[in-house]
Amino acid sequence: MIDDYYNEQEQWDRVKRWLRENGPWLIAGVIIGLGALAGWRWYESYVERRHVEASAAFGEVITALERGDRAAAIKGIDELREEFGSSAYADQGDLLGARVHVDTNELGKAVDRLTRVMEGSDDPQLQLLARVRLARVQIAQNNADAALKTLEGVEPGGFAARFDEVRGDALLAKGDRVGALAAWRKAESAAGGDGERPATLDLEGLRLKIWDLESDGVKTPAAPAAKP
Repeated sequence: MIDDYYNEQEQWDRVKRWLRENGPWLIAGVIIGLGALAGWRWYESYVERRHVEASAAFGEVITALERGDRAAAIKGIDELREEFGSSAYADQGDLLGARVHVDTNELGKAVDRLTRVMEGSDDPQLQLLARVRLARVQIAQNNADAALKTLEGVEPGGFAARFDEVRGDALLAKGDRVGALAAWRKAESAAGGDGERPATLDLEGLRLKIWDLESDGVKTPAAPAAKP
């Protein structure tokens, strides 16, 4: 029993000695851990609050547009970009702003906003949407070559049909009716024919453009025959 007592005492002495040597580090570790946890919770709360504020600011832009106050909408969009520049709401705001500028024939300002989203958004889908809208604006500026260049060098993904349609519009603007028809046919195929189609693609309008060229005798070039 005495031996057991001394063994336990020695073990306890070792524990106390270890605590004296390492206790401050343990306490510091706990403090740092608690501080990090508190900091993370504060950051989460901050991010959530900023998200709510950005959403509210975007809602005010929508409200201004619904009541037809374009000046207030543009002002709100600029403030949204300045205050919440890293938010997706700022990109969405620029897309809306570009549409307002197109409606008021301020095409240069629309180009600036769309280029900013295309080059700076963290959302690949918004980048593609801005790119295809930018190409449309460039066609409206009588700059079909710039539109074709805008559509090059990226994988359009789910925007393939829209890319091909706008590419056809640009080619038609350059006088290439055969190329335009081929691009529109490709867009029709990418849209799924008579099946499901992208909600933003006017398939009936696309087919009307195809019919208009074909009724004038324009034909897409035949595919080269496969080599035996």
